[in-house]
Amino acid sequence: MPVLVASDLDRTLIYSAAALALTMPDARAPRLLCVEVHEARPLSFMTETSAQLLTELGDRAVFVPTTTRTRKQYQRINLPGPAPKYVICANGGHLLVDGVTDQDWHGRVLARLADECAPLAEVEEHLAKTADPFWLRKQRVAEDLFAYLVVERELLPEEWVKELAVWAEDRGWTVSLQGRKIYAVPKPLTKSAAVREVARRTGAELTLAAGDSLLDADLLLAADRGWRPGHGELAEAAWTAPAITALPERGVLAGERILREFLKSS
Repeated sequence: MPVLVASDLDRTLIYSAAALALTMPDARAPRLLCVEVHEARPLSFMTETSAQLLTELGDRAVFVPTTTRTRKQYQRINLPGPAPKYVICANGGHLLVDGVTDQDWHGRVLARLADECAPLAEVEEHLAKTADPFWLRKQRVAEDLFAYLVVERELLPEEWVKELAVWAEDRGWTVSLQGRKIYAVPKPLTKSAAVREVARRTGAELTLAAGDSLLDADLLLAADRGWRPGHGELAEAAWTAPAITALPERGVLAGERILREFLKSS
């Protein structure tokens, strides 16, 4: 039976320049491969060793990139190795099969959102009313499924984020702060539901997963084994669970370690 490997991308397998955490002497820094270009600028990286490991993993297991990125944002990424047959975008809102949205899956997601949580428009309106232009840089909607803000992190009041989380909780939404972005996501919109669907379709009996943020917690809990890096929301909260390994590595070297663990377990 195939092994399914579902992994978050940003700050799990791929890293912006700001998130690399190259704390070693310059001469000992790992060689990096650029895996994303945006507006003619290099944006995301992994180590060359990680690229080799991911290629090997793609030949051995069903590798499923599992991201909160929109489909357009995901398509900027050029991962090494075989092209994944399945990709999960928009935090589970879109399941791509050979690069094409599975409309049946998307329709099922929309039906759940309509039944189980407050509408996106209500959340958009609340964000627009309460976010302070002093620290807000952008307000965006992703795939007509969820909303996020781009903020000046050092100016952002901690209390505002806590108050937003309470407000969202009462309406069936969750809030996640990742770097300079604050996500407001409907609770039924999960990576884990989409991963279970891929497992059903592929017949996988073993699911491995990795992620760093609050939005990855359900993904990790749904897997048979999971790993989280030494950075990110989950690490800051000291979050763990029986089948989850908390790795000490931070930054781009954590991505390398995660891929080694995937290969050892697949």
